Amino acid sequence: MPLPDTMYCAQQINIPPQLPDILKNFTKAAIRTQPKDLLLWSAAYFSALSKGECLPVKDRLEMNVATQKTDTGLSPGLLKILHKQLSPSQTCSKEELQKKWKGLCLPMDQLETLLSLGSFGSDVNWMDFFALGCSALGGTLVSSLKFACEILTEDDEGGAARIPFSTFGQLYTYLAHLDGDMPQDHIDNFLRSLQAQAELQHGMIKPLDFIHRDDMDSKPSDSSNFSRATFSGAE
Repeated sequence: MPLPDTMYCAQQINIPPQLPDILKNFTKAAIRTQPKDLLLWSAAYFSALSKGECLPVKDRLEMNVATQKTDTGLSPGLLKILHKQLSPSQTCSKEELQKKWKGLCLPMDQLETLLSLGSFGSDVNWMDFFALGCSALGGTLVSSLKFACEILTEDDEGGAARIPFSTFGQLYTYLAHLDGDMPQDHIDNFLRSLQAQAELQHGMIKPLDFIHRDDMDSKPSDSSNFSRATFSGAE
């Protein structure tokens, strides 16, 4: 007598009705995200999907990343994913950050460099780490904060890239201190000089308000903490 679960034809196989849409969405997500290790990323994708968590998926394809011949590690699109996944809490555990980072197929040595620069322990202040991530993307303080605006903004792509002035001040202050050569009174005066413009924009600031300011940036020396963060992704 045959076993009850013996299959005689394909028609006996029960295919969940949701499966086609799941696979379709997965395929689109993989194309947009272009993970370096598809199997590793797929495990992170379906793990997040099963738990109802934020998926490790880029909003759109980053053409410069998709066409490059060598892996440069962190990109604006990947940092935005991490922000969506980890920003709901002000702090995250180092273990959770490592898990999300690995799920995006990012180089672990780059993460360890950033964690070391921030002197983080078992708990990581997310916005401080986010600022370090922006410094790894930008060559200067100005470009790092421009990346921050473009990642954090709720404006449409190609728009003004506005963010709250309070958030800008937090990121600028952290990165300026990371530089190590910028006096506190310089930081305070610079933020004060932008405050009036932000008030005219309902408490928001955009890259055009600061990218041409001569008093914002200091070119990092090769030995500065800011320089180490900037080049950690290229080592």
